[in-house]
Amino acid sequence: MSNIDLIIEERAASIGNFMVGRLLPFRQKRAIGPFVFLDHMGPAQLDANTHFDVLPHPHIGLSTLTYLFEGEIVHRDNIGSVQRIKPGAVNWLTAGSGVVHSERTPNELRSETHKLHGLQIWVALPKALEETAPSFVHVEANALPGWEANGVRFKLIAGEALGKKSPVPVYSPLYFIEIESEEAVILDLGEEIYGESALYIHEGSVFEGDHEHQPGRILVAKETRMCSLKLAPMSKVFLFGGEPFPEERHIWWNFVSSEKALIDAAKSKWKQQLFPKIPGEPDFIPLPQI
Repeated sequence: MSNIDLIIEERAASIGNFMVGRLLPFRQKRAIGPFVFLDHMGPAQLDANTHFDVLPHPHIGLSTLTYLFEGEIVHRDNIGSVQRIKPGAVNWLTAGSGVVHSERTPNELRSETHKLHGLQIWVALPKALEETAPSFVHVEANALPGWEANGVRFKLIAGEALGKKSPVPVYSPLYFIEIESEEAVILDLGEEIYGESALYIHEGSVFEGDHEHQPGRILVAKETRMCSLKLAPMSKVFLFGGEPFPEERHIWWNFVSSEKALIDAAKSKWKQQLFPKIPGEPDFIPLPQI
């Protein structure tokens, strides 16, 4: 019997001048553990006339996780961070009470043709930490735990699971694991996974019983124990989830909170441009009229 409760298909969404495939939130599943947002960026071909430029914008009540497969992005924020992220590394920005950041194509790549491909993820903060001071951490690719077992390559990008712990400083029990197979393999990790659990298919395909699932899907488990799945050769999937919060999380634009009043306050603050500025970046994304 299948343990798949829900299948979420990637949907097209715009983030300014760039189209992405949105997976979370979904109308039937607003969060998986503390994960409330998942965008698949690209793969996109950029050249001298097209750049990835997300102007300064605010966040509250969450941590953002940026993970690239191809290309590079420069992150800047109002707390003074300037960080170039490359494939395999992790940018972890905790907004807490409020942060402003921008994401842009590096100057050196603006005249070159190159690809941009990656994931952007939001992780909600526990209620007690929703108004913590903002912070930023960058973790290089070689600092993330990686290992092989039974013909499968694993990388623990964030959180704790399978006897490993990532150096990314998360705030609640969670895991985000990259899993790659060169040959067809059976994947069954249910006994060591906790909380709510889901599998994002990035490359290749996954067989569950007689059903074949293609890239661009999230398979959400009914229970923590993900059913036995077969990965096709040359597949890459992401197993993620964790302990859900007891309180509902509200999402409006870039704001996440357990209290609508905090979101309303952030709306007003951004509309009046009372958030701190990013040095050298006078432009900004206006508050949307939604």
